[in-house]
Amino acid sequence: MGKGPAMATSQASVLPARKALGETELMWMMAMLMALNAFGIDAILPALDALAADLSVSGNDRQFVIGVYLLTGGIGSLVPGALADRFGRRPVLLGAVAVYIVLSLLSALAPSYDALIAVRAAQGFFAAGIVALPPAIIRDRVGGDKMARMMSLIFVIFLMVPAIAPTIGEAILQTFGSWRAIFAAMVLLGLVMGTWVFIRLPESLTEENRQPIVPRAIGANMLRALTLPSVAGYVIGSALVFGALFGFINSSQQLITQTFGAGDIFPLVFAICAGSMALASWSNSRIVERFGARRVSHTALFAFIAVSAVQVMLAFQPGEELWHFVPLMAINMALLGFIGSNFGAIAMNPFFAIAGAASSAHGFVRMTTAAMLGGAIGYAYDGTARPLALALLASGLACLALVLWSEKGKLFGPSDAEMGGH
Repeated sequence: MGKGPAMATSQASVLPARKALGETELMWMMAMLMALNAFGIDAILPALDALAADLSVSGNDRQFVIGVYLLTGGIGSLVPGALADRFGRRPVLLGAVAVYIVLSLLSALAPSYDALIAVRAAQGFFAAGIVALPPAIIRDRVGGDKMARMMSLIFVIFLMVPAIAPTIGEAILQTFGSWRAIFAAMVLLGLVMGTWVFIRLPESLTEENRQPIVPRAIGANMLRALTLPSVAGYVIGSALVFGALFGFINSSQQLITQTFGAGDIFPLVFAICAGSMALASWSNSRIVERFGARRVSHTALFAFIAVSAVQVMLAFQPGEELWHFVPLMAINMALLGFIGSNFGAIAMNPFFAIAGAASSAHGFVRMTTAAMLGGAIGYAYDGTARPLALALLASGLACLALVLWSEKGKLFGPSDAEMGGH
């Protein structure tokens, strides 16, 4: 009888311990969480015509089902970082996934377009942690150019989903005959991701780095994360160039279908463009620790401006064709793959102790600015690629001016490791 507890202890000791979450699994998990959000944007694109017809939506108004999600997601990103700095990354992230699931279900059941917009607005706001927290979780572990490398690999995985999401959305639409089934698919994917996070993700915030929820302190941390001159230009600059990207996403279905008359291959065109970003992010992960995030991203920004200038020239030529538009758009989206993760890593590097607040503040500025700019570009769609081309060029030039300001006029500087980054 007295041997029972000892035997139980002995048996427990021989059971294999659960393997700790490694770097590779962490990157896949963070990427797929961000991709969950991207799927909520891009999978519905092929169904916008069906959605508009079913809910009696006219003209460019159909784009708002995408734009409102992006906008409120940016506003909502202010909240999870502060909560995560106090209560930990894991519970806040799980809460965001749970809200994503519930509101995806309500989107599938929406009786009218106004109701759908309201639900999508709430979904973007309350599920913002899905996008805002992964950079903070990564920053808890690494910094500098290593963070840039990890974020690049995350973007590779993450961008696979936008590349294939329209194809998946089209397949769901054809199989089930309703755009509502796409939102049901979001529910299932959310359940899968929530289960994975619940089982495998440990808490990465240490006790000594927990921040009290004091509005003044939170505001001060966020203000510092946005006003540090060496950071502000990168945050605002990336918001501008990604605003032009959001303009493409908002108007892509009309642009490819109406302007170029290629609606039957819309998923393929979107996959080519988004896939180029994934390829660029993979390439970035291979070179960024060698050359540094600054050198790589500054070079990409100059190339982005040059390609955008060519896009403007072609857009104002009579009879621009699809085979002119797609390669250049794919190249510019690839260049954004070099810009985005590196700009984000540079901006996050000084904020190890307040990574959650910094990530939220940066996400707020990037997403709200990009969403409003993207919405304006989408609504400016006039049957040609001219509004988009002009926006790409203008955003690139403005981004360059902001980076020059942050770097005090000196580009192609040393890596974060060389500068003493953590």
